[in-house]
Amino acid sequence: MSGCGGSDDSGDDGDGVTLNLMVASYDKSVGASIGDQWDTVAETFEKKHPNIKVEIERIPFLKLDSVIARRVKDGRAPDIALSNIFAPYAEPGDLYPVEDLFDVPTQADFISSFADAGKSGYVQYAIPIFASTPRLFYNTALFERAGIDGPPGSWAELLAAAKALKASGVPTPYALQFGPEASEDELLAWLVAGGGGYSQLGGYDFGSAENQATLTWLRDELVKPGLAGADPAKLTRTAAYAEFMKGRAGMLIAHPVLLGAAAKARLPYATAPFPKRAGDGAAAPVGLNAWMLVFKARGHAKEAGAFLTHLYGQETASAKGAATQTLPVTISGSQHLRNDKSQQALWPFVDQMPNAEFHPVGLRSWPTVRSEIRERIPRAVAPTGVPADVLEALDQVARSSA
Repeated sequence: MSGCGGSDDSGDDGDGVTLNLMVASYDKSVGASIGDQWDTVAETFEKKHPNIKVEIERIPFLKLDSVIARRVKDGRAPDIALSNIFAPYAEPGDLYPVEDLFDVPTQADFISSFADAGKSGYVQYAIPIFASTPRLFYNTALFERAGIDGPPGSWAELLAAAKALKASGVPTPYALQFGPEASEDELLAWLVAGGGGYSQLGGYDFGSAENQATLTWLRDELVKPGLAGADPAKLTRTAAYAEFMKGRAGMLIAHPVLLGAAAKARLPYATAPFPKRAGDGAAAPVGLNAWMLVFKARGHAKEAGAFLTHLYGQETASAKGAATQTLPVTISGSQHLRNDKSQQALWPFVDQMPNAEFHPVGLRSWPTVRSEIRERIPRAVAPTGVPADVLEALDQVARSSA
């Protein structure tokens, strides 16, 4: 979030309107602070807009998407919802387009890669929030003990580092997060770094030669020799972060939310861009975020727009971003953070945001395909796995779900 400066965020909007705001609640793990700021945002908004009340409804993160879907189906959609998906609601016309909520200067301030990812049919319906681009975190003390000079600049160097870490007694040299929590994120990072990805202009393209080569490398070089932990198929993001914090994992792809926890624990670490396979530069990072959606059902476009303008306003967004270690989704917000030396740890994450690659979230089939990725992809890198077969199966699912 950050820095949008849209319509006037003050004065009298609505006539005794109550906005239903549905957001996620989190457990007390790394990143729990993401869900802790909504009360403050609502209170400060209501002081400026006394005729608009904000009723916050918290849903456990893992149930959020299913609850929203059920509410929409039952004709009880919230006014505003935090969601991981949007295409199933954008295509039928359930959502207000962004142009109905913000003025033109505010719309233009969003970082284009993140704004474009929120489009369906060339129209933006989803507003990015809690943005993130991951980087390679590595434990500098473990690297030094293993005789590794610095972060890997290629996959060959990553493999050499993993072997050295293993030889020095590190249980998980590289934490390959192929467990069911967010394996689609880890997978996309590797595929992009290997020259492939999930889709081309014409649609999904899982079975490309580049993708097969990437998964074959992971299977043969990291998983079989035990360099990716005891069981990557069960290693969730939460568990991987916990292993890193305990000094049991040497390196992993992680989000800036890990910065605060690592600093608090005084963990010796550094970050680096994830390398391309051949070592010819940094791979494009995976762009991740949640989405703010405004549903038409209750007809509160004006009031919802006022709340979102407040939410993305500089003062509110700066405080919220600092508390949650999330990244600004606007150009002005990025510039503001870049000028704040207290946020220097976030600068490399912000700098790579314009180059972010995204999941095909604008396709209505993505939730189904995402579930299949979580189910199938661990098989591709199992010691006896056949990457080509798994990737072809994913292409078949994508075609049948289109």
